[in-house]
Amino acid sequence: MADPYTPSHPEFVVEFHEGDFRSFLRTRRAFAGGEILVHLTNATRSPQTYSTVQCGREPEDNVQFNSDFVFVNHSCEPNVVFDLSSPDAREWHIRALKDIEVGSSVTYFYPSTEWHMDQAFDCQCGTEGCLGKIQGARYLKREELMKYWVSPWISELIRERDTEIERR
Repeated sequence: MADPYTPSHPEFVVEFHEGDFRSFLRTRRAFAGGEILVHLTNATRSPQTYSTVQCGREPEDNVQFNSDFVFVNHSCEPNVVFDLSSPDAREWHIRALKDIEVGSSVTYFYPSTEWHMDQAFDCQCGTEGCLGKIQGARYLKREELMKYWVSPWISELIRERDTEIERR
């Protein structure tokens, strides 16, 4: 018999569902907008896969969270950011973008950290502003990204890409 599931953080629980990419992280308490949900102390450097998060501008700059936060899914109207902008990894955290009610699914905007995703997908978030195909910030216009919090390396790469396009 398999061991029973134990959440990695007491304020969250994974809701497991059959099928690929159907499980998600749910809150067990409310969070105020701007509040840090968790510091990402278990993050380790890892090659890029569908479950890593980009932590810098180079394709090899990726981390694996080694916790239930691997179950934070994408939304085009996210309620958290993965703030990996500090050069000190001990300062990396997940922060609420807005008030989050008890029992809410925790979601973030994948292109806020990802320049080019290892595994693109058709978004199923169902929000009014859904972008459809999610494949990384590289494939979005600056205007599409301006309504989101994005990591500093994403801002730099967008600026470089757009400058190169303007030169042509």
